[in-house]
Amino acid sequence: MDGRTVVVTGGFGALGSVVAAEAAKAGAVVVAVDVAPSAPERMAGLVGPKGFTLPGVNLTDLDATSAAMAEVKARTGRLDALVNIAGGFAWQTLQDGDLSVWDKMFALNVKTAATACKAATPHLIANGEGRIVNVGAASAAKAGAGMGAYAASKAGVAKLTESLAEELKTLGVTVNAVLPSIIDTPANRADMPDADFSKWVTPGDLAAVILFLASRQARAVTGALIPVTGGL
Repeated sequence: MDGRTVVVTGGFGALGSVVAAEAAKAGAVVVAVDVAPSAPERMAGLVGPKGFTLPGVNLTDLDATSAAMAEVKARTGRLDALVNIAGGFAWQTLQDGDLSVWDKMFALNVKTAATACKAATPHLIANGEGRIVNVGAASAAKAGAGMGAYAASKAGVAKLTESLAEELKTLGVTVNAVLPSIIDTPANRADMPDADFSKWVTPGDLAAVILFLASRQARAVTGALIPVTGGL
């Protein structure tokens, strides 16, 4: 990853911050982008001396997202990889739930990824060896009760990945997605205190797969939807 500029959306979150830190350790110039109005103090240490944060970016707004990508290019001289981690989760049954949650899940999971991809793609094409890595979900293949809106939105991320991979495959840009099961985060432990955490995917293990797909070595892989499911 030496010398490569990597943009991580949702970069202040549990997974995003780990991906940012691991990319920086691998020698990348890391830019953590997030909708949060300010970056946590710990982010400066995680992105390292060459990286920086861009808080307050509405990733559902193309103008705002394009401006962020242009700033990355202006400050680092290049944009090599986009890792789309920004997203959200909601559990509700269709019978008892609110249909507005379906719009919210689409906006948080599909629209943020599509907007970031559209804004970053010109820079990735210009680079000639660009990478896009999206975060889908294993549950999109088989959704349980209450997972309809979330799983449908993550299925949208999978189809975005496949379609964009075909669109960009002759332009030097690869597009892939990871499909994790339950990620071992403090929030998930709090929500499921009786679960066997040892079977969950750690953020570090998931980050390792993401960063391989964002690397030069993954040039022959595109359009892949890679399950990262740990012991589940």
